[in-house]
Amino acid sequence: MAAISRLDVLRLRNLSEVHISPADSINILSGDNGSGKTSLLEAIHLLGSGRSFRSQKLEPLIQDTQDECIVFGELQNGISIGLSKSRKQGAHVLKVLGERQRSWVEAARHLPVQVLNSESFSLLEGSPKVRRRFLDWGVFHVEHEFVSNWRDAAKCLAHRNLLLKERNLDRKQLLAWDVELCRLADLLDESRSSYFAAFLPLFEEILRTLISIPTLSVSYSRGWDEGRSLEDVLSGNLIRDIKYGATQNGPHRADIVVRVGRLGADEVLSRGQQKLLVSAMKIAQGHLLSRINGVAGVYLVDDLPSELDAANRMRVCGLLAELGCQVFLTCVDQSELENCWPAALLPRKFHVEHGKIWQ
Repeated sequence: MAAISRLDVLRLRNLSEVHISPADSINILSGDNGSGKTSLLEAIHLLGSGRSFRSQKLEPLIQDTQDECIVFGELQNGISIGLSKSRKQGAHVLKVLGERQRSWVEAARHLPVQVLNSESFSLLEGSPKVRRRFLDWGVFHVEHEFVSNWRDAAKCLAHRNLLLKERNLDRKQLLAWDVELCRLADLLDESRSSYFAAFLPLFEEILRTLISIPTLSVSYSRGWDEGRSLEDVLSGNLIRDIKYGATQNGPHRADIVVRVGRLGADEVLSRGQQKLLVSAMKIAQGHLLSRINGVAGVYLVDDLPSELDAANRMRVCGLLAELGCQVFLTCVDQSELENCWPAALLPRKFHVEHGKIWQ
């Protein structure tokens, strides 16, 4: 089980020094806005991904008068993950079991983290890149070869785009990169389509327990025309690619298309309905991960009461409880969440005030 048994956070935003021992099930963090609740979720997300879900910049993470911030987590299975981020040229040090890491691959595998917050609406209203990242998160955690294929494809694409920008295009070089890109694209498409085929029925089953959207359709688009090879598409679109100086079709254009009737789901559904839809997508990923790897991951849920009435809060919480995973939820008032769980499940409650956290 990927559950954090010990969490230490130092000098991150308004969290000067925090040490907590969370429950392996439900953890409720309550407190006023700006107290530090979301910063704690952010610290956990950093451990599992190396990224903040609030900002792409490093500076806001580290307290004004400090040079670095530190996050350390120990998992129930004995795995430890430590991270320090410094102002010095954006340097960071990541360690898993005390050994320094060059990438976040190992940390991410040990600590799969899912976020449900106000930014999660971008799964519906954002660019294809957001939905592609969602899809690839799932594939990464169930197929270990995926990340190396993804990186190699990104390198091929970068080289191809550089060639497309040259005044005198070297078609022999271009063909060589096309061959490798097409090979990798087929591997990525196979991984993504296989994952999506397993994900979709789980998602539909979970969604039915939350909301009925009769004309909803969710489909996978691989990034180039169905029924045609990428080699054929690249050859046929070469003049257009040269015009734009970039490859217009390929695995980097993959998407999950979410529609209600003929329109995008974000154009039709209310914010509350969108939140339930996105929640179903995220929870379905946890179920699929648990089914394949035996680990559902850690869920970070920021301000669940927003946009949801009491009945819908209980439905979402019930689904999270069924996952049997570790969950961290934030709210202003504990009473909004403390009675949303099965009787046998006792949430661990934390109060957050001015960057201090206590049970």
